[in-house]
Order: sequence, then structure tokens, then C-alpha cells
Amino acid sequence: MLQDLYKEIVLDHYRRPRHRGELENADLREHLLNPLCGDEVTVYARFRGDDLAEVSFTGRGCSISQASASMLTERLSGKSREEAEGELEAFLEMMRTEENEDLGDLVALKGIIQTPNRIRCATLAWTAFKQGLDSGG
Repeated sequence: MLQDLYKEIVLDHYRRPRHRGELENADLREHLLNPLCGDEVTVYARFRGDDLAEVSFTGRGCSISQASASMLTERLSGKSREEAEGELEAFLEMMRTEENEDLGDLVALKGIIQTPNRIRCATLAWTAFKQGLDSGG
């Protein structure tokens, strides 16, 4: 039952992605490719002071990688850089360990992944965003 709900959340983001599209004049732009399956994603952000004023993504690949990117944009929009770093760490940690109910709908990504190689699909956008922040974006 819960598995069905998780699938529905992920499919909704895949079918109706939030904040999809290139962000002109982005302060952060990071592209990542998963060579194992060919999924790719580029994340963008524009800062207003220390806050993420806009977050978007482009990419192609499986439903998990693209839904996860959509969920990232919703989750991080409007957050401060520090809050975003905390969210990124919490999500990546959850994907390595166990579900974290504090992450809301993001738990759906952990809940539907049955094989370790799919974790890379779910974390692609999050890893890209983290790399972008770490490199000064």
C-alpha cells in the first residue's frame, strides 16, 4: 500500500516535473552523467543574497532520476545556502542508510528503490547540486 503511494509520488513528479528548464544567468550550473545507465541532469540556481531564489533542472533519463531532480527543485527553492546544504546531506544520507520521515515526500525515492544501482539514479541531481555548492556556486 505504502509502496503504491511512493510510486504515485515519483510518477507525478516524472509526468509533471516542477521547475524544469534552463535557468538563464544561473549562479550555479552543474551537469552530471550516470555512465552506468546514461541518465543525465543539469541543475541550476540563482541566488538572492544567501538564499536560493530560483532552482531548476534539465535532463533526460529514467523516471527516478528525473522525478528526483524535480523533487530537489521543490525542496530547495527559497532555502538559504546553509539550509540547502543540510537538505542535501540529509537526503544523501537517507539514500545510503534508512528512511528519514523528516524529508517528507522524498522518502518515496528511498521506498521504491529495490536495487543499489538505482540509488545513483535518485541521487544524481542531489550530488550535482552539492558539487555545484561545494565549488562555489
